[in-house]
Amino acid sequence: MKIKHFIFIAVCCLCTVGVNATHVHPLHWYAGMKNTRLQILIHDTNIGGSSVELKGAKGLVVDEVNSFDNPNYVIFYVDTKDAPAQKFDIVLHKGSKSKKYRYELKERTNAYHGSWDASDVVYLLMPDRFAKGFSDAVKKKMFKGMKENTWNEEDYGRRGGDLKGMTDRLDYLQELGITAIWPTPTLVNDMERESYHGYAITDYYLTDPRFGTNDDYCAWVEACHQRGIKVIQDIVFNHCGSGNFLFEDRPDDSWFHYNSTFTQSTYKTSAASDIHVSDIDRDLTINGWFTLGMPDVNESNRFFADYLIQASKWWVEYAHLDGIRQDTYPYNDFDFMARWCREMNEEYPDINIVGEAWMGNNVAVSYWQKDSKLNERNTYLPTVMDFPLMYLLNRVVDEETDSWDYGFAKLYEYISQDFVYADVNHLLTFLGNHDTSRFQSKDELVPNITRYKQALTLLLTLRGIPQLYYGDELGMAAHKGMGDGGMRKIIPAEAFTKEGRTALQNEYFDFTKKLLNWRKGNRVVAFGKMTHYSIRDGVYVYARTLGGKTVTVMINGTSKQQTLDLNTYREVLHPVMHDVISEKDVTLNETLSLAPRQIYILQ
Repeated sequence: MKIKHFIFIAVCCLCTVGVNATHVHPLHWYAGMKNTRLQILIHDTNIGGSSVELKGAKGLVVDEVNSFDNPNYVIFYVDTKDAPAQKFDIVLHKGSKSKKYRYELKERTNAYHGSWDASDVVYLLMPDRFAKGFSDAVKKKMFKGMKENTWNEEDYGRRGGDLKGMTDRLDYLQELGITAIWPTPTLVNDMERESYHGYAITDYYLTDPRFGTNDDYCAWVEACHQRGIKVIQDIVFNHCGSGNFLFEDRPDDSWFHYNSTFTQSTYKTSAASDIHVSDIDRDLTINGWFTLGMPDVNESNRFFADYLIQASKWWVEYAHLDGIRQDTYPYNDFDFMARWCREMNEEYPDINIVGEAWMGNNVAVSYWQKDSKLNERNTYLPTVMDFPLMYLLNRVVDEETDSWDYGFAKLYEYISQDFVYADVNHLLTFLGNHDTSRFQSKDELVPNITRYKQALTLLLTLRGIPQLYYGDELGMAAHKGMGDGGMRKIIPAEAFTKEGRTALQNEYFDFTKKLLNWRKGNRVVAFGKMTHYSIRDGVYVYARTLGGKTVTVMINGTSKQQTLDLNTYREVLHPVMHDVISEKDVTLNETLSLAPRQIYILQ
């Protein structure tokens, strides 16, 4: 396959980093967008109060020009309805002086790749912690000029992962069977320290130079698409990094909550949907800052709101993205986020967006989904993250299942409450992520691969869109109590090959590979109607049916052999079915025995 080569030019990476740089955002725009009103933000020295001329432009009309308390900004709006693709000059006139900026409306390529859904398995990785591809000599150039300009082995330091490393490992991910990748944010986080995670963005239009260039990012997306792998971009609207020029040299103090003065959030996400909430609790939750280094964006500021919406459209158009993951969803301004979801859907009707709604119960999670039965206001958010299921999957595999209170009985009760959701196929399901303990939360659990096999089987065959966290397919272990850094270790380079993995790592990898590749293209298990049975003899039985085809799962939640009376399950059984795990046909007569913790996936 022909893949674009990575080209790294350090000076180009750094040209827009820093508060003293000139910024023209968006970097360019596109002719033929459905929303024809374009905001252009210019950040430069002493340009406030300028008039705007579009020299050489065709079909463009300036309809609003704004200046701010800070004289280093001009924001103006242009109607692009009748404008063809073109290049022109933006000229700012102030007294006898003028400043000129070259600008371009590009042709749309119509290369948008569609969406991601329950037929996919999403692989979550952290670019800094996944794989290093560039040589040390090149890495030194990439880090040069950044506030955090070295990589090291500290838990909260930079480890040196990059876009080339992510591209080099695509064969590994394709072999594993994943069909979509969600990297934590790849935009620049030019902060003093502890910003390797990507959630302290300092420029909304610039890939972090320590990962590569914007061109490198697009090349990585293209390489994914050539392998049939979709790309989900992680976006953060609620807050940015304190090193962002929009904060350090902000237009005025209204762009950030609490008049741009640090006020700590309570992190009580329930306050965003609580009908009994006090004003102060709601305000501190939604408008309070995450940390001193992450100022809280005022999304009710119309200029900032337009800026953020355009930035997300720009990346979808520019990099041909397949979807978006939005961070800390309930902390954002509700009306702004609903508007954003609507506008993204209008521009890209098939796009899927998932919001991080970290709630402890299904009722609270369902509140945030589009067309929720429990919310009189529509969020227009298609997909939400099912945190309650994650907590259950991490517990039930360690318990002895009974008929009512323990093990898979808890899971049965939870799934039986799916009526609270507007769309159960648009739930992102997972065993863990970068903010939680790994599924194997401590080293002594790793040899017990059975618990992973049971949890992974449930994850991949229940409703929703499954997501894996990088390294879980190798049995990597970490507990949040030991710090976030430990949960985000880099994958050892040797583990990307069968020969370099240990026997146990290969057992993890091979089981994951078997199930993921079986699931790929299997619409029955992705979209089929679910029928489940109350727990009998410690065994959870459920089926997915679609178009006359059936996948039936039987999973023993006890440490004892169990014998099932198959007459109970006849509506989801055929006389002979093929077991995906053993790769053998199974004749289903009157009874079926399951060994301790045994799994059947029968199709």
